[in-house]
Amino acid sequence: MNQMKKIVFTLCCCSLLTSIVCAQESAIKGRVTDTNGIPLEAVTVAVTETGASTMTGGDGAFVINASVGQTLRFSLVGAEAKTVAIVDTRPVDVQLDINFDLEEVVVTGYQTQRKADLTGAVSVVKMDEVTTQPTGNIMKTLQGRVPGTFITTSGSPDGAADVRIRGIGTLGNSNPLYIIDGMPSTKSMNEIATLDIESIQILKDASSASIYGSRAANGVIIITTKKGQRGSTKVEARISSGIKNYAKSLEWLDTEQRGYVQWQAARNDGTDPNFGVYGFEDHQDAQGNWVLDRVIIPEFIDAAKTMRAANTDWVDEVGRNAVIQNYNLNLSTGGENSKALFSLDYFDSDGTVRGTYFDRLSARINSDFSLLKGRLTLGENFSITKATHDVLGSTLGVTRNIQPIVPVHTVDGVGWGGPVAGMSDRQNPVRLIEDNKQNNNHMLRLFGDVFLDLQLLENLKFRSMLGMDYSFSWQRNMQKTYTSGFMSEPTASLVNYNNRWGNYVWNNTLTYKLDLKDKHHFDFLAGQELISYYSENLQAGRREFTSEDPDYMYLDAGEGAQTNSGSATEYRLLSYFGKINYNFADKYLASVTTRYDGSSRFGSNNPFGLFPAFSLGWRISEEDFFKSSLSFVSDFKLRFGWGQTGNQEIGDFASYGMYEARYGTNPTWDPDNGTAYDINGTGTGTLPSGYRRIQQSNPNLRWETATQNNFGVDFGLFGQRISGSFDYFTKNTDDILIQPPFIATLGEGGNRWVNGASMTNKGYEFLLTYANGTEKLRYTITGNLAGYRNKVTKLPEDVINSYPGNGVDQTILGRPLNSLFGYVADGLFRTPEDVTDHATQIGSGVGRIRYVDVNGNGTISDEDRTWLGVADPKFVYGINFSISYKRWDAGMFWNGLYGGLVNNGAKGYTDFISFFGGENYGTRVLGAWSPQNPDSDIPALSFNDLNDEKRFSTYFIESASYFKLRTLEVGYTVSPTALQRIGLQGVRVFALGENLVTFKKGWGENRYTGVDPETPNSGYPIPFSLTFGTTISF
Repeated sequence: MNQMKKIVFTLCCCSLLTSIVCAQESAIKGRVTDTNGIPLEAVTVAVTETGASTMTGGDGAFVINASVGQTLRFSLVGAEAKTVAIVDTRPVDVQLDINFDLEEVVVTGYQTQRKADLTGAVSVVKMDEVTTQPTGNIMKTLQGRVPGTFITTSGSPDGAADVRIRGIGTLGNSNPLYIIDGMPSTKSMNEIATLDIESIQILKDASSASIYGSRAANGVIIITTKKGQRGSTKVEARISSGIKNYAKSLEWLDTEQRGYVQWQAARNDGTDPNFGVYGFEDHQDAQGNWVLDRVIIPEFIDAAKTMRAANTDWVDEVGRNAVIQNYNLNLSTGGENSKALFSLDYFDSDGTVRGTYFDRLSARINSDFSLLKGRLTLGENFSITKATHDVLGSTLGVTRNIQPIVPVHTVDGVGWGGPVAGMSDRQNPVRLIEDNKQNNNHMLRLFGDVFLDLQLLENLKFRSMLGMDYSFSWQRNMQKTYTSGFMSEPTASLVNYNNRWGNYVWNNTLTYKLDLKDKHHFDFLAGQELISYYSENLQAGRREFTSEDPDYMYLDAGEGAQTNSGSATEYRLLSYFGKINYNFADKYLASVTTRYDGSSRFGSNNPFGLFPAFSLGWRISEEDFFKSSLSFVSDFKLRFGWGQTGNQEIGDFASYGMYEARYGTNPTWDPDNGTAYDINGTGTGTLPSGYRRIQQSNPNLRWETATQNNFGVDFGLFGQRISGSFDYFTKNTDDILIQPPFIATLGEGGNRWVNGASMTNKGYEFLLTYANGTEKLRYTITGNLAGYRNKVTKLPEDVINSYPGNGVDQTILGRPLNSLFGYVADGLFRTPEDVTDHATQIGSGVGRIRYVDVNGNGTISDEDRTWLGVADPKFVYGINFSISYKRWDAGMFWNGLYGGLVNNGAKGYTDFISFFGGENYGTRVLGAWSPQNPDSDIPALSFNDLNDEKRFSTYFIESASYFKLRTLEVGYTVSPTALQRIGLQGVRVFALGENLVTFKKGWGENRYTGVDPETPNSGYPIPFSLTFGTTISF
């Protein structure tokens, strides 16, 4: 027995010793390179079993403690991750494929696909190129980077962006559909933190977007936010702060210049210039021409002597250099059966116009848990955002209106300066800013979903998602009493606005993967979706408050009149959809999609619409004959797609007959005279109250349908060192939803929604990338080019006059939607002979605009209007350069457009004083035609517009072409080896400049005379900004 115990004890000791030896960790060394043998720095090397990790140095080398039998995972942003089992303690050398584009997995609608398998037109945004830009709207950073996606912005602090995918394909709403983590949305993207976004895919053609059916006619933008990752806990902090430089949109007259302009215009008109606040001393020269000696500026501009004459630069008074800040904290963790992420983001942007701002605080949490040995996954993804912005509105517009002689304050330094007799009724912009400081718009948005993934069989998966997008906004608008010149408000008032809206989505999908004989690969998708949307708004007001203290001004404290109003709306959408993807031997690809949508917005006879699509692809580069003869071609794929998508962007009650109540006997406030029936035209009806029909029903109203074709090619050369794509598309939109104007013969409320228009859209997109490098130096150059042209092919006769043309023999039919129609300006009349030799033109004279007699009948009239061009650019382009050397990196992005035209309405202020009397004007009027300046192209100054120069003509049409240096960034990544000593995983610091240089067309007849053609008509100027920031990973 004792002998047996010894044997057992010995065996146990040997077993324990073996376990200790096996479990003993060793220092595993190795080196990571790319497929060309170039060392890769900052590759994360992690032990899968323990979560321990390290990073490679500049030579690609690493050392990590691990045991034989464990697994190392190698990952790098921009490369395909790789796992390697440790079989012994010898060095582990690994190659990562940084040409990962073809293996990249992209989200395409309820499922994912390899990029190599895509047969539709899908663009994938390179997030590392845009996430360093501090902005209130991620879409703003994509401007010029994605071919076929046209984005226009302004300098407003909220980052407002107008997005068009492949131009304009309808007469109504052309906004794309956003899908955020599976949730549909058409709202602004300025409530989503840029640094929370993992990826963005843009579905541009019908074959890729039709899975979203009724809402996909204008394209789909799929946004996926970051999720937790399995492995050790990781913390990343991003801090950036910068300054935006205020840029004047135009130069305006100072006080003395404004006086000169008044004098010159009066003398040109043959009238006495001494009126208003100005006086003048002048004389006539030997030729009888008037010469100004002195502008007499009074000490005070008002009789009460409360406003001293000033020389106010109103643009400077409201402008400022502004600060922009962004702070982001991201925590990611995960184990074998769960993973989670929490992020907190704060964004604060002051506008370069005083009083304007946008700030946002958002928190996001998501997690998922695997149960039943990985067959069941439960998860959620929620974010909550609180955003606040100003409600100032058109303060910039006021700065160009009020005259510079008006002071900001009265002589006591407390009261407000304002207009006096002879001036227009324009507000003091500084007063508007100060008196609206307490008026802000607040918004709270809860967005997210819960989901269940159940593996029914080995390749059969069921997913159910319930999502919500709920927002609530409120605004307390306090209007104080004031006196500003002859303008005043003696009564304080308050209006409260409350709005709430919600979007609820429930979708269920089944996916099945089938592989046959290792060559035939099928992906099946079937699903159902229910969407319910509602909105409600309420506003209430009160007047006469005895105190203007914000703590006092609440509705119940008012003593005057009360007002209130409210409305609500809702709609529902029920959908069934399916998709089949087929891949044969990675050579032949096919996809078939269909979606059946039913919307409560349409008539009872046509609530449902069917939207089919298919696409084909051929990867010729995988053919043996191709590989043997053109081995330098690493990828070559032909694509074709056809499909139909729908549009339901109309009112929720567009198909219904609608009535509204009208009460009272004085309906003059109502443009249609209410239902008090003002039969006799006396302003008072004969009925005290009633109901008025405001819309006729249309039970046959049906879906607007867009049919699209897409021809594409993807290519790669020399191991993807050169890669790119080219697409050509056509889009025919029929049954366009349109609301003709009131038809008197149909009686009161005769207007109704109909399917009555058609248009076509054609265009192309080209993308080309070159990437190369050495052991220490890497660089990438990417260029893109895109253009489109649309054409209106059908319009109801009763709406044709609502579009450019004369409505008779020259209509918009057969022309682009943004065609320009008007008179052709042919310079100025410079001599009396020019006037007499020209066709009869009422108001003509020396120094006035001369218009072309297009029809040659000897008289300038409406019949001489003609087509002047198209506002849409011929093409839009972008060029991105990125380079890295050791631990330094830099990037530069240029963007522009060519061939577009803009109606520069600002010329009404910069070139004329007759359009807007009693205001200030741009400095261009100083160069107007006069006997002393006979070569000028700017019409002579006049207070009268006898020549009708306000008419739309080529005088106002200017080139919209520009070329901009959008961003210039320089960064430095600290050596991972040095950071490990202090417990950090990564540190990068960077400096970023935005909107640094703008080139515009400054020559020729249609040269752009403003500052920036991207923000014409004195819009909010896009500022230059400089930002410094750092990213720290733990």
